[in-house]
Amino acid sequence: MSQLGTSYPRTVDTKSGQVELRFMEATDRDAVLTFAQALPLHDLLFLPRDISVPKVLDAWVRELDRDALTTVLAVRGGSVLGCATIAREPLSWSPHVAELRVVVLPEARGSGLGRTLSESAFALAVPLGIEKFVAHMTADQTAAIATFETMGYRAEALLRDQVRDREGVKHDIVILSHDVAQFAARMAAYGLADGQAP
Repeated sequence: MSQLGTSYPRTVDTKSGQVELRFMEATDRDAVLTFAQALPLHDLLFLPRDISVPKVLDAWVRELDRDALTTVLAVRGGSVLGCATIAREPLSWSPHVAELRVVVLPEARGSGLGRTLSESAFALAVPLGIEKFVAHMTADQTAAIATFETMGYRAEALLRDQVRDREGVKHDIVILSHDVAQFAARMAAYGLADGQAP
């Protein structure tokens, strides 16, 4: 699948070694479920649904089929290390806005994989007609928020007590946003077309 602006599958270098980036397909269901169930619960709170639950993951696969979601997986040795999902509703009042959801296993963090997945999503955004990305995070995910801010994201809102974990504890959600067209213009100015920011 290459019509979205970047050729996949492709191999990229990270600080912890090479990983393959490729589009998620229905056949990846079990590998993605294993990945989701290995994530700390707190890392799932910014997602609209708990992807570690099999029936939720099945719904995710169905959304891929109707093009509401585009997911790029980071895979090594048959195991999923991370993923970036572009969630959009082309028939809504905001067809130009998409939510970017990036999740990486704890052992793969600090390797640049999260940034690589995020930047790869940007390379896909313009061909999809996306003009603005939003990202949701719990307010205490300071490292992730800082990483997104270095990529040009800015805080737009703080939703207090927006999510509740399995123990009933409520958490605030931060909403960040980024102008996709501005990012694309910056990449073009540097002669970059593969989703790697200068």
